[in-house]
Amino acid sequence: MTLDRSLTLPCGAVLRNRIAKAAMSDELGDGRGGATPPQARLYERWARGGLALSIVGETQIDPDHPENCGNLLLSPLPDKTALRDLATRATQDGVHLWAQLGHAGALAVPVAGRVRAPSAIEAGGIRAEEMSAEAVAALPMRFAQAAANAIAAGFTGVEIHAGHGFLLSQFLSPLFNRRTDRWGGDAEGRSRIVLAIVAAIRAAVGPAVPIGIKINATDQLEGGVTERDFLRTLALLDGSTLDLVDISGGAYFPGAKAASDGAGKGPYFLEAARKARSVTGKPLMTVGGFKTRAQAMAAIESGAVDVVGLARALVLDPDLPTKWIAGEDADPTFPRFAETIPGGITAWYTCRIASIARDGGNNDGTDFGMSLEEAVERVEGRRAVNATRWRAAYGIDEDLLGGG
Repeated sequence: MTLDRSLTLPCGAVLRNRIAKAAMSDELGDGRGGATPPQARLYERWARGGLALSIVGETQIDPDHPENCGNLLLSPLPDKTALRDLATRATQDGVHLWAQLGHAGALAVPVAGRVRAPSAIEAGGIRAEEMSAEAVAALPMRFAQAAANAIAAGFTGVEIHAGHGFLLSQFLSPLFNRRTDRWGGDAEGRSRIVLAIVAAIRAAVGPAVPIGIKINATDQLEGGVTERDFLRTLALLDGSTLDLVDISGGAYFPGAKAASDGAGKGPYFLEAARKARSVTGKPLMTVGGFKTRAQAMAAIESGAVDVVGLARALVLDPDLPTKWIAGEDADPTFPRFAETIPGGITAWYTCRIASIARDGGNNDGTDFGMSLEEAVERVEGRRAVNATRWRAAYGIDEDLLGGG
């Protein structure tokens, strides 16, 4: 059986099989960066479903640059006890739990004045100031402190978020990184901060803790990351102490195409993973487009990837890993909507996640009777509440809340 084979990472840690829950923002934090009982139940439920690894996305390295005010905060830790409870429940039976370390950069909800990015940005309603060289140089230790806090709380590893248009993805992109100092320029210069962050985290957590990275094969933006850029960065990272490369794509910027555009049927980034094999010996994972057991089996058997990342499929059926490993062709039934609205499908899955967190959910998302309009209304309402709480805790200027 392909999917049930264990995988020993370069640091010596062992994943018990080849199925991971890819990072998703569950938006179940308490609005101050703390974990909640529903969030602990959610990750416990996924652990019981038979996977090898859950990645919590995105967890914030500081309170000033959140991607979402419902996310966890790792530095400072607002509630150590609640975070330890989440980690304990999510790591039963040898399941790994990794914190995806994030800084949203130009896509951050504004907290302390205008948001910051590698270079100044003012386009499509997004405004950001260029980070000073001193602020960039301070990033490795900030990521390292967040990683150390996560491990102390019971997480078994971390994933650096360098994809989807957030800060480190912005550094890697020639479209957003126009710096002329050591943190910009060619692919080597643009990758320098990521390499420094990997080294700082390794020094902070020691040799035996897994460190992964999520990185874009493409950001789907004209003038952005090219295949050559992607492969050059991976070649540089091959000399680091990374343990897993998680290949993804796309960006939450105006004008960016969806990750599925041009991918055809099936998983989106397998071809990028195959090309990555030519420049790195690191274990590879990819996420996006896996809907059937046959697709997951083929991806591992072909050697394209070592780990299959599932996201929405595990929202529809948390027991999918157990079923697939047992040989059941129990593929989830993905919902179809006659008409879509902006943000509606993502909101529907976010509400489905909340349902699992409340009561464990059922094994068939098709009977989760919520319209896209209702889902958007619920998610937007929750985000407003969380933004108010985050503002009260960390001093967000109310006039800036809509500016990022």
